[in-house]
Amino acid sequence: MKICIISYDFWDYDKYIVDTLCKRGIDAHHIKISTVTHSNFNERAVNALSKTFLSKNLKTEKRQKYVLDSLEKLGHQDQILVLNPDTFDLSTLEKIRKYTDRLITYLYDNLERVPVDGKLHLFDKIFSFDIIDVEKHGFEKITNYIYLPFTPNEKQNPQMDLFYITSYDNRRVSLIKLLAKKLINLGLKFQIMVIGKKSWKHQLTNIFIKVPENLFLIFSIKKIPHNDLPKYYKNSKVLLDLMREGQYGLSFRVFEAMSLEKKIITDNEAIKGYDFYNPNNILILNENISNLDKSFFETPYEKIPKEIYYRYTLDHWVNKVFGLDNKN
Repeated sequence: MKICIISYDFWDYDKYIVDTLCKRGIDAHHIKISTVTHSNFNERAVNALSKTFLSKNLKTEKRQKYVLDSLEKLGHQDQILVLNPDTFDLSTLEKIRKYTDRLITYLYDNLERVPVDGKLHLFDKIFSFDIIDVEKHGFEKITNYIYLPFTPNEKQNPQMDLFYITSYDNRRVSLIKLLAKKLINLGLKFQIMVIGKKSWKHQLTNIFIKVPENLFLIFSIKKIPHNDLPKYYKNSKVLLDLMREGQYGLSFRVFEAMSLEKKIITDNEAIKGYDFYNPNNILILNENISNLDKSFFETPYEKIPKEIYYRYTLDHWVNKVFGLDNKN
């Protein structure tokens, strides 16, 4: 069986799908469009002018051509999974469609935030992690997945109380500043990293919190290598997960926490509806963060039953998405 994954993959999550498929003996390939960038300053300048005066993004066109050229080399695929379908124009998706018997998509973002108008009819199956979109549009619900190897709590020795890394978002930044003050008042050790182009404003104006050793709130435009993240996670007792505005599904942070047996603090109330929810392991913040208490950090993690844990593994995920239960 031949399967191709097409995605932007900024945070390098999608490569794990390909790795899992390959381990199953499937001929799987990943076309990662984020690797296609401007070759030099001249290309960037020309593209800036094109976007300004012609409303035409040459980098987007370059990426779509890269996808089609890659498919031409790979040949016909039994299945193609397109993530981030909003990044492709209709004509490109129609051409991608011709390379496969089964074209499917998984919507990482909800349609309110990232519309995919007039394109979804091309897909044989549409998966979504967003509860609202599933109910409204009849998509098939599926969560993100556990991609990290399971590492029991007993094999770790965390020195921090809380760790969080996130892309820049105004709502999150407001909550983070409030949360950081509360954590400091509780005498807890934490590290919070906010990554993104908009972070330069905070760097220039020196808006950051730096208090005694191991207590940091950091704004950075530089991306942290994905392979480095597990060491940060393992060095913390609790992971933080804050929703982007309009988000209702579960982020990867929840599943990273599960794989490393970490407690999690979140403002996503939808997490209560999942079978792994345990108030001992998961604290849902109220509006003013008044329910954040030091005792949550002091009680031990309670293990998730194996049968529940498996439902969120990548192995189970590829079975469901690609219909592999009785194949390979």
